[in-house]
Amino acid sequence: MKIAFIGFGEAAAAFQETLAAQDRGLAFSTYDILFDSEGLGGKTAGRAKAARVEVSPTPADAVAGADWVVAAVTAASSLEAAESVVAHLRDGQVYLDINSVSPGRKRETAALLEPKGVTYVDMAVMAPVHPKGHRTPVLIAGGFPPEVTDLIKRLDFKFEKVGEDIGSATAIKMVRSVFVKGLEAITIEALLGAEKAGCLDRVLPSLASSFPGLGWPDFALYEFERALTHGVRRAAEMRESGKTLDELGLHGDLARAIAAVHDRMGSMKETLEGERFSPLADEIRTRTGKADAA
Repeated sequence: MKIAFIGFGEAAAAFQETLAAQDRGLAFSTYDILFDSEGLGGKTAGRAKAARVEVSPTPADAVAGADWVVAAVTAASSLEAAESVVAHLRDGQVYLDINSVSPGRKRETAALLEPKGVTYVDMAVMAPVHPKGHRTPVLIAGGFPPEVTDLIKRLDFKFEKVGEDIGSATAIKMVRSVFVKGLEAITIEALLGAEKAGCLDRVLPSLASSFPGLGWPDFALYEFERALTHGVRRAAEMRESGKTLDELGLHGDLARAIAAVHDRMGSMKETLEGERFSPLADEIRTRTGKADAA
């Protein structure tokens, strides 16, 4: 069995690592848009080669002869990824779309691929991909035949099928993300605001007292770390959450505001870590009574 990854970032690399570790004789190929700028001797291709993944110069080369195509690109590029391979797909191939996008985007992608006889699987990854890789809990949706579900099970994915309608799985993730990423954004904005206003010594103990179950100071530090490390990617996901809410007849402006916080944090990673976040991190520990936590 050959699995092709379109995009070889964190999620794809994590899935490939644990799939390969099963020693089932799986073969892997990949194309990543960074190959175009870095070259096939660059950093991204080097990671793939080190994992014994065939590095392909074009999307067409990557999907040639593949049984599964796993789309794992940035949210903004999910439809473009499908467009880059649709002419080269064949009847019977399975396309697993693990991108964090709105239900409407997944339905649009499925409609593009299905005339080719491709089986489309809406897959939503519901937790960080490390350390479990492809065993990270996922939700799947779509009207695919039982043998597809059977193969997903045999490969030891930890999955739950949530519906026949494409978009059912990603809807759960997109709506949930409004809360998860929103909580991060609220925490970040409140603490940076408290620091700027000179009242961090009052705000932090108050929050720790009112919400002890969150586990201060580790909770606050974790929220900052996640936004600094993954802010740009999470911002793209939150824009898709905004589209999801719009599609539901609600208002996506809140999700887009959350996206702006994550975008800012991701783009300021070096500055915040080197000049601002480390002192703030020390202050968070001190003001919550855990100065020794490191």
